[in-house]
Amino acid sequence: MSFYTKYLNLTNMYNSFVCVGLDSDMHKLPKSVMKERNPALVFNKRIIDETCEHCACYKLNFAFYLAQGVAGIEAIRETINYIPNAIPTIIDIKAGDIGNTMEQYSTGVYHYFDADAMTINILMGSDVVDACLKRNESFAFALAITSNNSAQDYFYHDDLYKKFAKYIAQAGEEKLGAVVGATRVEDLATMRSLMPKTIFLIPGVGAQGGDLQAVCKHARASSENPLFLINSSRGIIFADDSENFAKTAGKETLKLKELINNNL
Repeated sequence: MSFYTKYLNLTNMYNSFVCVGLDSDMHKLPKSVMKERNPALVFNKRIIDETCEHCACYKLNFAFYLAQGVAGIEAIRETINYIPNAIPTIIDIKAGDIGNTMEQYSTGVYHYFDADAMTINILMGSDVVDACLKRNESFAFALAITSNNSAQDYFYHDDLYKKFAKYIAQAGEEKLGAVVGATRVEDLATMRSLMPKTIFLIPGVGAQGGDLQAVCKHARASSENPLFLINSSRGIIFADDSENFAKTAGKETLKLKELINNNL
């Protein structure tokens, strides 16, 4: 089943638009898991157990696992295997390279890790998208405009972010979504108007200061079918560093779910 189908099924079933970011930074993991053979994997499993009933998606940021070496690669694979199959998964790798290199990225993400989607940087053009999406049921989220402050260094030159948005929309909503930063409040409505049927992956709410109410108002496609996933990583998984970290993560996921729904 494709990411797109899983997304529609699960958001309809759970009425949740929360994406839990499993950015399992070894420097922030609670002491209670650090004696385990693979601390990040144990941490992730406990987070999943407590959040899966209120979560519409899980996103694993590749960098935090790459930093762990072999154990991190194992943690990605085993974490995705542990996530209930109905819940879509994203590997946040922001890959963007020539065609034959992109094919290797996509083989790793979709085949080896068995993820449903990946994030990509489309600056190198159709090579990136074509190699990534030619697989059956593959899906990707392309960077349209990001939440970091230095995004203004390039995204706004010659309205590059608008060109990205138009390209993403033309690729088809069942194959390509868009990463749209929550901190770009002034551009959310513009991005939605350029990509009316596209699923948005929205980072930047919470620790990065994005305004949830503004995001829900301006980035939604409609109140009934907003076509977005609002990602929270640190605000959920590192809300508590005690032995109760997983239960706290579950509560924070439910809280964010309800806040989103109350603002649609």
